Amino acid sequence: MKGLFKSKPRTPGDIVRQTRDLLLYADRSKSLPDLRESKREEKMAELSRNIRDMKSILYGNSEAEPVAEACAQLTQEFFREDTLRLLITCLPKLNLETRKDATQLVANLQRQQVNSRLIASDYLEANLDLMDVLMEGFENTDLALHYGAMFRECIRHQIVARYVLESEHVKKFFDYIQLPDFDIAADAAATFKELLTRHKSTVAEFLTKNEDWFFTDYNSKLLESSNYITRRQAIKLLGDILLDRSNSAVMTRYVSSRDNLRILMNLLRESSKSIQIEAFHVFKLFAANQNKPADIINILRTRGSKQIRVRS
Repeated sequence: MKGLFKSKPRTPGDIVRQTRDLLLYADRSKSLPDLRESKREEKMAELSRNIRDMKSILYGNSEAEPVAEACAQLTQEFFREDTLRLLITCLPKLNLETRKDATQLVANLQRQQVNSRLIASDYLEANLDLMDVLMEGFENTDLALHYGAMFRECIRHQIVARYVLESEHVKKFFDYIQLPDFDIAADAAATFKELLTRHKSTVAEFLTKNEDWFFTDYNSKLLESSNYITRRQAIKLLGDILLDRSNSAVMTRYVSSRDNLRILMNLLRESSKSIQIEAFHVFKLFAANQNKPADIINILRTRGSKQIRVRS
């Protein structure tokens, strides 16, 4: 008789639906001041367990590897309605460990395929405003690393990266990279690099349309920053951008600028060997340009040969 009363195992879809209900509860609980604290804690603990269970389905655990069918069921149900939006909105209400679980959950879901489709990409294409919410998270020291990791995974989808590049958000990274909190600044720098290197054709299109203001800000705010780490990261990323074949037209215009050359020569005089080496990789592009403007030729003749001898 005992077997008749055993609870039926929850399917991945069941867990997502229950999680969605709990997230709705968490989202509106702030407007229910008369709610018993014990009831609130019980619901939030259940929400934490569900998020942990979903993470275990996607990543597996010490006892079992992930099951493809279960992952597909979970992913399909997760993006069927606004579970992602609810999870992002409710992240501040979760405890630290659950925030970490939620961040890993969102990251994994961006890579899950259902019937050979990345349905996370389809969902985000219809909900691009979520990237606005995640961007705001960079300004919250308690949430920045969680939202930043989610943001970075979302821009794996080209449609999302294009939206960010075409928005005002891209300009904010010049400030976020220099935030006083080292971890948040480093996370923003990693995201900025991902945004400017992953999707080649989209990045090339963006730079072609926006190179004037972009490189003006890049030079003044990053390459000429008073922060050593910012300069080191910026010159390395600049080399990655200019040396990418997709950006050859942009690179040719960049190395035809006297102002850009002046900045590179200043970086070559840095005491840091790391900055000198990365700057030299970019400096060589100026020298190799087959169609150098006259002012570039004059500078290279009078000062360039000395720089090359010093760094060789």
